[in-house]
Amino acid sequence: MNRKTVVLLSAVTAALLVSPAVSAQAAVSNDAALQARLDAEEARLQPQRQALQGYFRQAYARYPTIPVGTLEAIAYVQTRWMDLQPDPKRMQGERHGHMPAAYGPMGLYAGEGFADQVTEGARLLGATPERVRRDARLNVLAAAALLDREIRSDTPAIRAGRQVRRPESIRPALMRYAGFAPAQAAADGEIANYARTSFAYDVLLAQDRGVDDRGIKVPERPIEWEQAFDMAQLVKLRAPFVRLDVANDRIETADYAIDPVTETLKDKAPARATASADGDGPDMGTMSTDYGPALWVASPYHHARSSYSSVTIHTAQGSYGGTISWFQSNPYSVSAHYVIRSSDGQVTQMVRNSRAAHHVGVHNNTTLGIEHEGYVNNSSWYTTAMYNSSAALVRNFCGKYSAITCANAYDGPAHNGVVVLSTAIDVKGHQHYSSQTHTDPGINWNWGRYYDLLNPGGGGGGTTILDSFEGSVGHFNTSPTYSGSTTGISTASSASRTCTTRRNGNCSLRVLLKDNSASSANWAVRLLSGTGSPGSNAPLTRAGGSVGFWVYAGGSGMSVGLGIDDSDGTERSVTRSLAANSWTYVSWSLTDAGQWNAWVGGNGAITAATVKLDAVWLYRAQTAYDVNVYIDDVQINH
Repeated sequence: MNRKTVVLLSAVTAALLVSPAVSAQAAVSNDAALQARLDAEEARLQPQRQALQGYFRQAYARYPTIPVGTLEAIAYVQTRWMDLQPDPKRMQGERHGHMPAAYGPMGLYAGEGFADQVTEGARLLGATPERVRRDARLNVLAAAALLDREIRSDTPAIRAGRQVRRPESIRPALMRYAGFAPAQAAADGEIANYARTSFAYDVLLAQDRGVDDRGIKVPERPIEWEQAFDMAQLVKLRAPFVRLDVANDRIETADYAIDPVTETLKDKAPARATASADGDGPDMGTMSTDYGPALWVASPYHHARSSYSSVTIHTAQGSYGGTISWFQSNPYSVSAHYVIRSSDGQVTQMVRNSRAAHHVGVHNNTTLGIEHEGYVNNSSWYTTAMYNSSAALVRNFCGKYSAITCANAYDGPAHNGVVVLSTAIDVKGHQHYSSQTHTDPGINWNWGRYYDLLNPGGGGGGTTILDSFEGSVGHFNTSPTYSGSTTGISTASSASRTCTTRRNGNCSLRVLLKDNSASSANWAVRLLSGTGSPGSNAPLTRAGGSVGFWVYAGGSGMSVGLGIDDSDGTERSVTRSLAANSWTYVSWSLTDAGQWNAWVGGNGAITAATVKLDAVWLYRAQTAYDVNVYIDDVQINH
C-alpha cells in the first residue's frame, strides 16, 4: 500500500522528504517497534492481572452481596485491569484538560470535580486514603465496600441477609457508585444521569460479552437487558438483544423491534429519536443529526467556529461514561465533538460540527475533536472496534468537508511527548499541535494502521490482514453463542486467542464448539465480527477483492462461510467444506454474485464499493462431540 510521505516540523528542524522505498521501510520499522512495546507491556501487566483475580475472590468473600463478575467488569470498564498511579507532575501540567485522576485497578476517583471515592472507601475499610490509592488489594476492597453500601441501601432482601444473584438487579446501585459529578440543576439531571446510565450499561455489557484477553478475565454471564433498563433506554444505549432467537422470538411492539443484523433494539419511529437533537439543548441519548451512527448528548462548552481544516485525535485519560460526565460539567469548560468507547466503538457526539469544541486551545476554531476512551500508557484501550469506529467517523468528515483530506492524515511513528507537525497534516494527535502540553494519544496509538483505515484500498493491490490474532482477538471479541442467529451449540462454547495452534505467526483464534443437549438443531454459528455492528468493522473495498482466512477443523463434517454487510442489507456466502485436522485456506470473491445469497435485506450480490465483514459462519450437523476450530489471518486480497 502506498503511504503518504509525511513532513515533520519541529522548533529547530525540518525533516527531509524521503523516497517511497524508505517510507515503506520506515513503516515496517514503526510496526515492529510498536509490537515490541505491546509485547513488553503485556509481559509487565500479566503478574498484576493474575494477582487481581485473587483480590476479587477476597472481595466477594467479604462482600457476598455483590454478584460474582461485577468487580472484574468494573475494573475492565475503568482501567482495563491496570493499577493506575497518575504522575503528579504530568497531572499538574495537563490538569486543565483531563478529567479527574483515577487510582488503582478499580479507577477510584479522589475528588477534583467527581466524588472522593478514595477517602470514602478508605473510611469504610478503616484504612488511610494513601493506602487505598497505592495498594491494589485495598483498592479492590474499597471499591467493593462502596458498591456493597449502595446495594444494601435499596435492596431490602440484602439487608435481611440474602444475596443478590442477578447483576441486572443492581443497576441503580451501579449508577450511584459511578462517582461522577452530581446534577447541578434539574435541567442538568437528565444529562448527568445518562453518563451514570452509560457506566452501569458498560459494566453489564462486559459481563454479557465476557472478556478473556491478555490476562483480563471477566466471566461471561448473559444479561437480561429488559430487566435492567426500560425500552427507551435500551434504544439509546444500543443495547444488544443477542440472547434472543431473532428468527422465532422477535420482540416487536407498536414502537420497538429487534434489528436482525445488529441484533439491537430499534425504535420504529426514528424521527421521534432525532427530532429534538438540534445541538444546543439538554437532549440526551438521541440520534445525532451530524453523524448517523452517533448518539447525541449535549455539552454546554462550545462557541462559534470559523472553518474546518483538521481533525484532532485525543485519548481521554478516563472512561467513556466519565468523559461524557466531565464534558457536561467541569470547571475548565473543556469538551470535544465526539467520544468513542473502547469495547465496541460506540460514538457519542457532544458538540455539533458547526460549533467549536474546547479541546486544543488556540486551534479550537479550525479543528474537530475526537476523544477516545482510555489511558495513553495502556494499549488495551486501543481496540480494533475503536480504531474502526474512529476511522469511519473521520472518513465521514473527509467526505463532508473539502478542507479535510484523509490522504493527508499523519502516517508515521507514535510519539511520547509533544511533537509539532506541519499544518498540512489534516488528521493528527493533540500532541502534534503548537502551544500544547498534552501528549495524547501517545506512544501506543498506531498511526500506520489508522491511516490505512482512513484510506482503504489505497495501494490497489496486495493483502491486508484484518485479524492476525497475534496481540488480541481483534474483531472477534464475543463468544460463538453471542449472536441470536446461532443455533445448536451451548453457551459453554467459547472463542479465545491461543498460541499453541496456528497457521502463521504465533497465535490464532480457537473456537470451541459444544453441543446444546437440549436442542437437536444442526450447528449454525454466526461468529460475529465487530460484535455485529457494521460501524465496528474495517471497510473492505469490493473492486477486484476477495475475503478469506486460514481455518483448521478438529473434526469431520465442518463447513464455513461469510456474512457481508452490503449497502442494501447483509449477504451470506456459499459454504466451503473443510477437511478434518488440516489447515485450509478459504476465500470468496466480492465481485462474483454466484458466491453470495441474500440474507437480511440483501439482494444476493455484493453491490456497494465498500462493505464490512459481518461474521464468519461455522456449520455442522448436530453432534454430541466437542469440536475445535482454529481461524488465522482473516484477510482481504486485491
